[in-house]
Amino acid sequence: MFARLVAAHRPAAFIFENVEGFLTTEGGRRVLDLLEPLIDAGYHIHLRKVNAANYGVPQHRKRVVAVGGLGREPGFPEPTHFAYGAPGASLVGHDLPRTPTLMKCIGDLPAPSIDDNPTLPDHRSRRLSGMDLERASQLKPGQRMRDLPEALWHTSYVRRANRRVMDGTPTERRGGAPSGVRRLMPDEPSKAITGAARNEFIHPVEDRPLTLRECARLQTFPDDFEFAGTVSERATLIGNAVPPLLAYRIGLSLMYSLSGGGAEKDGAGEGRLLSFVPTLSNGMSPALKATTEMVRQRFGLAPKERQQLLWS
Repeated sequence: MFARLVAAHRPAAFIFENVEGFLTTEGGRRVLDLLEPLIDAGYHIHLRKVNAANYGVPQHRKRVVAVGGLGREPGFPEPTHFAYGAPGASLVGHDLPRTPTLMKCIGDLPAPSIDDNPTLPDHRSRRLSGMDLERASQLKPGQRMRDLPEALWHTSYVRRANRRVMDGTPTERRGGAPSGVRRLMPDEPSKAITGAARNEFIHPVEDRPLTLRECARLQTFPDDFEFAGTVSERATLIGNAVPPLLAYRIGLSLMYSLSGGGAEKDGAGEGRLLSFVPTLSNGMSPALKATTEMVRQRFGLAPKERQQLLWS
């Protein structure tokens, strides 16, 4: 639908963002469904997986971003920060400033309220008790549910840990069970903030979950930004949002291109795929390899372009 709307209305440029699973869903077919109508309409497109931490966002948030210009090179924002603390993160931007840590981002917030009238909007924390408090108190920074005694595993975690994924591979052969609850690291960027972060993430130094305001901070929302709806709806809004700082970096780069700063106009009217960067690490899953090969064959990427996986 997105590609058809853009192709029909033909704006000068577009930005597309999705989760990293977009690259392999339906055998990679969604990638072709996005690219084919847009390239046929004359767009020049960069499609890359990015880590928001490489743009100054204090969390490892991997997303797929496509930027296209109608008959012209749209440019793609270069990383501004060196990320660390996640697989593949250290391969990008070695000479850049380090991504802010979690505690650098939220450490100056006041103590959260425990009632329904927080002094800062959405900065309210629920008290833990019983097994929940015991789990939190035993977790060290970086540890998750599987690091606890099995007696402290909750039933939903055990059920998910033993499930089989769609291709039949047991989850224990895919790096272990889902994390359940996890205590975050204070001196690294956060794990990705989702709508479930307030239930799954334990504060780095306090035995409590993150507040919604802390989640919003890690998403780079300003403290005066107000979210509407129930607590659950506000959590979803925060977790599903494109981090404003990431959106700003992408938008600024595109605006510069559209203003003529480095963009090359092409009057030929033929669209093309300028770059395809499907991973931020040195390895690929079989599913991602299949998608990459399909894209290469469909759009004729040369080996050098296909292997352009990392920024220096």
